[in-house]
Amino acid sequence: MISPGNPATGARPQAHPSAGNPGIDGLTFDSPLLLGLVLLAAFAARLYEAAAYFLNPDEAMHFVEASQPSLALAYKAALTNAHPPLFILLLYSWRGLGHSELILRLPSALAGVACCWFIYLWLKLVMDRKAAFLGLLLMAFSPAFIRLSAEIRQYALLLFFMAACLYLAERAVRENSASLMLLYSLSLYGALLVHYSGLLFAFLMGVYLLVRLYPFRERSALAASWAAGQVGGVAIGGYFILTHLLRLREGSMLGGEYDAFLSRFVFHPGEQNAIVFTAAKTLQVFTYFFSHGLIGSLGLLAFLCGLVLLWRGRDGGMESGSGSRGLALLIVFSFVVNWVPALLGKYPYGGTRHSAFLFPFTVAAMSYGLSYWLNRKFWCLVLGVTIALLVCNFFPAPPPGIRPKDHARLLMREAVDSFRRSAPPGAIVIADYQSALLLGYYVCGHGVVQTFLPMQPLFRAECGAYSVISPSSNEFRFSGVEITGQLQSIVAKYGVGVETKLWLFSAGWIADSAPELEKELVKFGCPAPRKYGENIFWCEIAIEGLREETGNSPD
Repeated sequence: MISPGNPATGARPQAHPSAGNPGIDGLTFDSPLLLGLVLLAAFAARLYEAAAYFLNPDEAMHFVEASQPSLALAYKAALTNAHPPLFILLLYSWRGLGHSELILRLPSALAGVACCWFIYLWLKLVMDRKAAFLGLLLMAFSPAFIRLSAEIRQYALLLFFMAACLYLAERAVRENSASLMLLYSLSLYGALLVHYSGLLFAFLMGVYLLVRLYPFRERSALAASWAAGQVGGVAIGGYFILTHLLRLREGSMLGGEYDAFLSRFVFHPGEQNAIVFTAAKTLQVFTYFFSHGLIGSLGLLAFLCGLVLLWRGRDGGMESGSGSRGLALLIVFSFVVNWVPALLGKYPYGGTRHSAFLFPFTVAAMSYGLSYWLNRKFWCLVLGVTIALLVCNFFPAPPPGIRPKDHARLLMREAVDSFRRSAPPGAIVIADYQSALLLGYYVCGHGVVQTFLPMQPLFRAECGAYSVISPSSNEFRFSGVEITGQLQSIVAKYGVGVETKLWLFSAGWIADSAPELEKELVKFGCPAPRKYGENIFWCEIAIEGLREETGNSPD
């Protein structure tokens, strides 16, 4: 690693003597060929994920929001979601290239690889090239980041803008460049317009650069450029906080199952201990990053080691006046700005994609700690990290929300083909909100769910030869306890008679609730649903069975 500078003379730290020495057969860790191969492999991993798996319900929802007749309506639809509108507006334009899973996910894959490159450039500036290469490996092949970079979600684009901010801000300060600071501000605006965790990142970077730029008189042009950019950032953040974020609970996108999911990642006073919550959720950040409990724990140890080394003055090559302690404080503060809102119950913290904005900072400290541990056996370290990442990707523990074997695109294709052959024209298809999102994409070729507020409790839409009835987003997925009442409501509202063919289509995040739901469906003439893995099934509902269950004739 880089040795500490001389505090008496103020001499800049020098790189470790082995930093530029050949590695294996003359190939160095900063070789353009090696870096290119890593980025190519990272892109290939993301393309494979993008092509191999069917859309999850959130991805289908983003596609529905973007699939509006006009840009203005796409913007309006974006505001029904819990994110700023930039990603939906980009998707609105991008979908002109095609509607396949691979095409729709390609922007995320490209942003993910570009993010890895900017992380490498940033770490090369603030640490050394060895740590930067390790950071590139960790970011490129983190199972969590691969998945986020192969989904129709905001996170890969958010992390791309964040990585660009980190790199551009560092260069702007070092080179006293107002133009680079302007590019930093534009990247920051991108982060703010893509995801609301960009607000946390903007606050973090605002405090960090406020300290880095002081005293302002020495670099007045640079400070003025930064201040002007901050005004724009405050304007963007304030506008969307007042016009969107604070009004989200007036709609139905926040609430019900969405809140139940996020509730696990915020602190509940009186029910939890703050210290235990902090320790457990911090470990979960690393478990989520690696998708593996053991390796995530080792990653946390490397992270802590890296922080200690930075704080002890193992200078990462940063300017005098900031140094390695400044970087250590930036990394620690990134966790603080996520942890404090979680303690207040305002934003999730832990093993969830909502904390993905911590990835660059976890990677920075981990790569620094790892490279210092095994400085003289660097290629052995690279091999060990590579093997660990392979284990995480091929043997995830815990597994992702939908297991790969149940997530194959072929399963969805088989389910849709079989459903079309079985359900006759004129059939009514019942689906919960998440299933209707997927039904619209894979069966109907267009959205069949409600997008704009106010939403009706039940909504009927045409789907080619079929009709689809689905609830509002508050009923994100059906449960065994509620299915009888939901079927009764559908029959009562739409006057479904005994002669009507009624079908239930269920897909998405249903693996844990499917057994209970299938047990209840036996009462309605569905003893053996047609299943395709653990996350897709469909069956015919007997109206006569519903009549016997309720004691009333629906006709």
